[in-house]
Amino acid sequence: MAKLLKGAPVSAALDQKTAERAAALRARGVIPTLAILRLGERSDDLSYERGAAKRCGQTGIEVKHIVLPSDVDSGVFFQTLDQLNEDPAIHGILMFRPLPPHLDEDTARRRLRPEKDVDGCTDGSLAGVFTNTKRGFPPCTARAAMEILRYYGIDPAGKRAVVIGRSLVVGRPAAMMLMHGGATVTICHTKTPDVPQIAREAEILLAASGQMESVGAAYLQAGQTVIDVGIAWNPSKEKLCGDVRFEEAEPMVDAITPVPGGVGSVTTSVLAAHVAEAAERAAE
Repeated sequence: MAKLLKGAPVSAALDQKTAERAAALRARGVIPTLAILRLGERSDDLSYERGAAKRCGQTGIEVKHIVLPSDVDSGVFFQTLDQLNEDPAIHGILMFRPLPPHLDEDTARRRLRPEKDVDGCTDGSLAGVFTNTKRGFPPCTARAAMEILRYYGIDPAGKRAVVIGRSLVVGRPAAMMLMHGGATVTICHTKTPDVPQIAREAEILLAASGQMESVGAAYLQAGQTVIDVGIAWNPSKEKLCGDVRFEEAEPMVDAITPVPGGVGSVTTSVLAAHVAEAAERAAE
């Protein structure tokens, strides 16, 4: 039976450090502050906003909510974004995406300053991930996966890692972070032949394809660590499931993140940590 890599203790450890950093900043007269920029009332955005605001409140991070209508004029939207960029009291900006179709998301990503991009969506932040430098911040979910490995003492150095999925949100940045950690990394995607065979060779397997329960026994081997990034509602089972078929993986592999309660539960803690770090950088 696999060891469960639960996210709760990882979040608790991160939150404690963030709270200490936030307290030290406040002692210097700096109030670490996150601006959440949301357009419209999408249920998934509202759910994440509530979780992020709660986590920030628990760790001493101030939150400002900026809500615009989904049909907001392009000029008003970009003026709002520019004001947040220029406001020295705002250290991090969480811009919910996707933006409504009438707004150019590429322009918005380029407009958002990397030093305030605590969710890792700008080209500058992604460049920082690829060069392993402190320019911007990595995407929160990708860093959450790495924090789980770090917390449970699973060192990627010298290991073979396979990442299923090549998105800029998780797959590619997670692959780069694993590589910076010393792993030899293979990225699999929709054009990769015989993904199960490649996945079986992994010592660390990160599933981030967004295809619910697409990774089963044929992808797995004894001794693996499996990081399941996916999360979706399975109507036939009436529960949340990941990209990995948990009931097939748990008896086979060495360690696995549960869904829910794994990677997803760490992301808001990473977001709060990024805001504290952004405030520290600004104070310097």
